[in-house]
Amino acid sequence: MFSYLRQRFSSHIRERSRRRARLVSKDGRCNIEFGNVEQSRFVFLVDIWTTILDLRWRYKMAIFISAFLGSWFLFGLLWYVVAYIHKDLPEFNPSRNHTPCVENINGLTSAFLFSLETQVTIGYGFRCVTEQCATAIFLLIFQSILGVVINSFMCGAILAKISRSKNRAKTITFSKNAVISKRGGKLCLLIRVANLRKSLLIGSHIYGKLLKTTITPEGETIILDQVNIEFVVDAGNENLFFISPLTIYHIIDKNSPFFHMAAETILQQDFELVVFLDGTVEATSATCQVRTSYIPEEVLWGYRFAPIVSKTKEGKYRVDFQNFSKTVAVETPHCAFCLYNEKEAKAKEKKGYDNAGFVLSEVSETSDTKM
Repeated sequence: MFSYLRQRFSSHIRERSRRRARLVSKDGRCNIEFGNVEQSRFVFLVDIWTTILDLRWRYKMAIFISAFLGSWFLFGLLWYVVAYIHKDLPEFNPSRNHTPCVENINGLTSAFLFSLETQVTIGYGFRCVTEQCATAIFLLIFQSILGVVINSFMCGAILAKISRSKNRAKTITFSKNAVISKRGGKLCLLIRVANLRKSLLIGSHIYGKLLKTTITPEGETIILDQVNIEFVVDAGNENLFFISPLTIYHIIDKNSPFFHMAAETILQQDFELVVFLDGTVEATSATCQVRTSYIPEEVLWGYRFAPIVSKTKEGKYRVDFQNFSKTVAVETPHCAFCLYNEKEAKAKEKKGYDNAGFVLSEVSETSDTKM
């Protein structure tokens, strides 16, 4: 009992360590950290638009509120300074014929309210700028222009954040596991992908990258070495009619990195298969990319996906997402090398090849005889 629990605990630890080593999560997020970056963090302010868009919502809303409150309070202080210099405040006891720069500013609170009314163009009509001060007129123009810039930038950032194609990518889902089985007489790695919306992705393209650690002939160790994995469907891998779930597959031939793997050794391999789907959103014409990854424990050898599309009595096509990631065990060769050797042997039998080890030797005749 103790040995069983220890084995289960060690397998759980190995599984957790392997999960932590995943570069791309199942939902497409990249698990990578940048350390010892020599450039200053102020370089991100050069591309302030992308920096604002990449922020999380809580930070974005904090910047949104701070930008407006900060500008209102800053200009409120400036309006208070103008009233103070021009001696429009009640503590200066202005005469009755005194014309203030701004009517009805009695303190910092009223200056803040006038700044708010000016920048958001409320205009209650109680406080207004007079013709007495050129400084107040210039400050009014400057705040109005700066207010338009702040409104355009912050509202545009909020709108761009909401309409980012990353949100559209969340309605594209991949199967939980990848499977390896025969398809069309060839050994293939299959993955199922589905579009949860009825709107299409225009110009969709599917491809993959196999990430693994390799050692070059020169002895250099390359971590996260990328190998191209070509995925196809029966209609091609570009311009997909992505209205129903598709099963994409990679042919495991002699050029495939999976060719030397077998059903008994695939769990011992150290790789991560990252699958990409690029497309253009039909509604916004914005490009989006969907990503997911599979580690060896998520590649099932000797299985195929269960049927998912059926036709109802009314003539409609029905997609049952309950069977989306469901797999069925099928008879499958335990390695691609064995499958191709078997095919070559059968082809030789059909062509009637002679035994290559047979050698015909000729005997030379001599006329000399001995009695």
